[in-house]
Amino acid sequence: GGKGRSGMATKDEDAVTRVFSANTHTPVLFFSSGGKAYKLKVWRLPVGTPTSRGKAWVNLLPIEPGESITSILPLPEDEATWDQYDVMFATRSGGVRRNKLSDFVDVRRNGKIAMKLDEGDSIIGVGVCNAGVNDILLTTAVGRCIRFATEEVRVFAGRDSTGVRGVRLGEGDSVISMAILRAVPASPAERTAYLKHAKLMRTAAEGDDGEEAPAVEEDEAEDEDLVSLTPERIAELGAAEETILTVSTEGYGKRTSAYEFRRTGRGGQGLIAQDLTKKGGRLAGSFPVEESDQILMVTDQGQLIRTPVRKVRLASRNTQGVIVFRTAENEHVASVERLADTGEDEAEDELETPSADGEPETPEAPDA
Repeated sequence: GGKGRSGMATKDEDAVTRVFSANTHTPVLFFSSGGKAYKLKVWRLPVGTPTSRGKAWVNLLPIEPGESITSILPLPEDEATWDQYDVMFATRSGGVRRNKLSDFVDVRRNGKIAMKLDEGDSIIGVGVCNAGVNDILLTTAVGRCIRFATEEVRVFAGRDSTGVRGVRLGEGDSVISMAILRAVPASPAERTAYLKHAKLMRTAAEGDDGEEAPAVEEDEAEDEDLVSLTPERIAELGAAEETILTVSTEGYGKRTSAYEFRRTGRGGQGLIAQDLTKKGGRLAGSFPVEESDQILMVTDQGQLIRTPVRKVRLASRNTQGVIVFRTAENEHVASVERLADTGEDEAEDELETPSADGEPETPEAPDA
């Protein structure tokens, strides 16, 4: 709910779009808007202060004139294990493609073709996954999302194809993020029963009786009766549960259980990820988080704020959420990134001062 601080110096035509954390030995793949892949280790990147401008990509990588870096993928340090993984690509137009990660072991200095793109399209997400172990979650700018199994996208032998349709987009819509989720073997009835149990437990522990019930849309109405879960099954589902953070360009955000994002077939229009009808705007980010994590949000004016994930309210999938970043007029959230907990800020968090409006925690929107 704060106003943030300056995170990077920018020119008038520039904006921060990506923040990620890594150690100096991490190999990183950089994907250009033209569909090429480049590889560097983090120690080769310039070190700067939070307000420094950094170096232009043309001084670091031999990208083609008019191209830019659109996606970044930190990789496992041991390249010998890369043949055990697949890499999934997602494009702004809703396409997806799966390749073996080992296809990108040998990336020369001048880059390597990663994916063939149509005119005006670009890669927006790249992630490491495995069939039968992971699901893919695509989220669009107008607040829609679709979840499907990794194996619904076959492994492509080549790197110069456009892939297959992942989500069907409406007019003016585009994919803004791709997340790799755990594939949990649970029926719709078990999922609904667990969500209701989890809500009751939070209500008893926190007294938060204003939380909305789990979302059920007309297109996902389920006829199965609610099942009774054993304590062992509840513990099993709880251990496998993931939480999805969504944040809009207007600074509203929420956390939602991944069990509310049911698996469907690839290529559909998907479900509601966040309600954008009241405050307007579009989605700026959507990805899994842990309660111990922090999130880093950057606006298109270079303002930055870092806040614990636990202060972002748990809410249903088709709700608006709460204010997590108070943006100025004509200012919008451009990037939302997860920072894994390191334990370094615990003392600072305990001494946290109230915000300007006197509320020590993230304020809720009046109609959230």
